Amino acid sequence: MKSKLLCSSLVAVSVFIAAPASAAVKIGMITTLTTKAGYLGEDIRDGFLLAIEQGGGQLGGVDVELLVEDDGRKPGKGLQISERYIKSEKVKIMTGIVFSNVAMAVVPKVVADDVFYISPNAGPSALAGKGCNKNYFNAAWQNDNLHEVMGQYVKDAGYASVYILAPNYPAGKDALAGFKRYYKGKIAGEVYTRLGQSDYAAELANLRAAKPDAVFFFLPGGMGINFLKQYAQAGLKQSIPVFGPAFSFDARILKAVGDAAVGVHNGSQWNFDLDNAANRTFVSAFKAKYNRMPTLYASQGYDTANLIASALKATSGDPSNMDAFRTALEKADFASVRGSFRFGSNHHPIQDIYVREVVKDSSGIYNKTVKKVFSDHADAYAGDCSL
Repeated sequence: MKSKLLCSSLVAVSVFIAAPASAAVKIGMITTLTTKAGYLGEDIRDGFLLAIEQGGGQLGGVDVELLVEDDGRKPGKGLQISERYIKSEKVKIMTGIVFSNVAMAVVPKVVADDVFYISPNAGPSALAGKGCNKNYFNAAWQNDNLHEVMGQYVKDAGYASVYILAPNYPAGKDALAGFKRYYKGKIAGEVYTRLGQSDYAAELANLRAAKPDAVFFFLPGGMGINFLKQYAQAGLKQSIPVFGPAFSFDARILKAVGDAAVGVHNGSQWNFDLDNAANRTFVSAFKAKYNRMPTLYASQGYDTANLIASALKATSGDPSNMDAFRTALEKADFASVRGSFRFGSNHHPIQDIYVREVVKDSSGIYNKTVKKVFSDHADAYAGDCSL
């Protein structure tokens, strides 16, 4: 199997893919590779590419051609890329989207055009309930899930009041809805910030005045880095404990934030220390190839690739046989880095969800799994899906 480097002018990165053969299956990846959140898409892409490399340039024994373009976190740009993939490249499988506002612009149109979309990240509630579709699968989670586990954890820990904040876009609204679904104490304040915001002085002043017992926030990528640093600089960390989802405490955020994150608990369906064979192989291989620790996003890109591989193998590389390919995806016949993994009736994961703690020792700052809070957890919207 030959391989080559593809350097896209629209994506200022080099991408390793299998060389296109006459029967190669094209997979279109639309992801965020620029802005301060660009590393999220980079990790999804790199996890996906690792699975292809481990398959000898194939997925499920099938030649694949991976097309990768940057959406710049812009819904309109994501939609333009998807339309070109479908019309010009004849792509039948798409993946890659990081942000839910981009997903909401792209996914409904893609699946309506008889193209499969398998999400490695964004899981907006609107696509899990009444807006579900037989051609849409989420291999990561439904947006609310990692916030739900923290709502349960903070409730069990006995905090009587919590101040909550998230960006004002679909995933941010799902985040706070998920937290409130399981946290039954007093909400001392509920704030939606601007997506991409970097200065949180006003929010921190209002938070201090509200005098909550704890804070829960969802701010992915660079937003989380800025918030955590400013929270510590404001002297709030010592008096008001902060909680969040894994999205705000991935390995690359921890490297940037440093000691300000130590001691924080966060919810996740994955961590590098989960003890199963697939995860041990993934973590070791990712570190060896990229010289960095994998993040949650990388694990989801890797699982998404292996899910697609399982369906390609079962259908002899023919996604145009949509009924057979869909059935193969539904079986989720692959070894997930999370361990237990299966799809619910709305094509969203049913899986275990954990709480991690940010710790520091001689090896550095990292997340340590401390407790499984939910077993075989399903999302709250499956009952509204007609599949």
